[in-house]
Amino acid sequence: MPNATVSIVDELENALKDGSPERRTETLRRVTDLFLGNADRLGEQQVKVFDDVLLHLIKRIETEALVQLSASLAPASNAPTDVIRHLAYSEEIRIAAPVLSQSDRLSEEDVIDIAESRGQDHLLAIARRASLGQAVTDVLLRRGDRQVGSELAQNPGARFSENGFAVLVKHAEQDSSLAEKLGRRLDVPPQLLRQLLTRARDEVRARLLETAPAEALDKVRKTVADIADEVGRQVNAPRNFTRATDLVQEINRNGKLNEAVIAEFASQYRYEEMVSALSLLSAAPIRTVESLMTNVRSDGVIIVCKAAGLKWPTVSIILRKRFAHHTVSEDDIASDKRSFVALSQATAQRTLRFWQTQGAARQAG
Repeated sequence: MPNATVSIVDELENALKDGSPERRTETLRRVTDLFLGNADRLGEQQVKVFDDVLLHLIKRIETEALVQLSASLAPASNAPTDVIRHLAYSEEIRIAAPVLSQSDRLSEEDVIDIAESRGQDHLLAIARRASLGQAVTDVLLRRGDRQVGSELAQNPGARFSENGFAVLVKHAEQDSSLAEKLGRRLDVPPQLLRQLLTRARDEVRARLLETAPAEALDKVRKTVADIADEVGRQVNAPRNFTRATDLVQEINRNGKLNEAVIAEFASQYRYEEMVSALSLLSAAPIRTVESLMTNVRSDGVIIVCKAAGLKWPTVSIILRKRFAHHTVSEDDIASDKRSFVALSQATAQRTLRFWQTQGAARQAG
């Protein structure tokens, strides 16, 4: 093998002097094949020879040859480190992706540096690595898009800080696919698993109960059961609006009852205050507003909010937050927005008065 290396080095020098792209590509292929054919017998000093040879060669090589080189060297446990770094830092994702996703020869510092400086395709390749520490996943979650987060969630070798898990759980509130992937993990902290399943749609919980791995299933079952008990208590518990009504009326008397206040009530799940505020602004009885707020359909909520003169950003918060145990899909929100925009305030107010009249007539009957 040493004589073969000397021969290849001589050929390398001739190829560089010759300047022919075909000659350089053929030399690159031969050097790579020689390395891979002897990789399991090479010491670090010998690997360094290949590192130097390949580094000289790849500075003047065409993209397609580098793509092939990256794919060939990425799985090698003792691949030349400088060559691997050169390939990983390439802005051409086809060159960088194989080593970013597979090579063990990249240091965590290099991976973090690339994650901080490259685009989404590079981040996605990094997210597929067999092992990822918390420092790397924190960067990926901070800079990555939805696809990067999804890839991380289903990567069993990815390790997350508590803040990293919190970011994923927050994103999962509006992404059922991500919620399912997170629910199958064994390392989600209990309090965040509870938050995840509390906000998840019913069909997501059902699929997790059917598909979660055996090791995670007990945790999912217990958490879902606890949530169901809590939801039952919330739904059946009597609501006392006296204090909330007094507070809302005081805020209104001071001229401070506005959309920001109502949005804050909704965001903080202050249900009684939110209902009391909507009742006051829409001139509808609290029992009417509460009935509409607890209905699974959103039509009534839209009508109350339009009658109250609210703007869409506030209404969207109310629709998302009115159920502490359930989230609304983006498709539903988009449909609700169309309905809200098309509805006039006068029509909403007339509809509320009609419902109140019907309710009074039923009570009288």
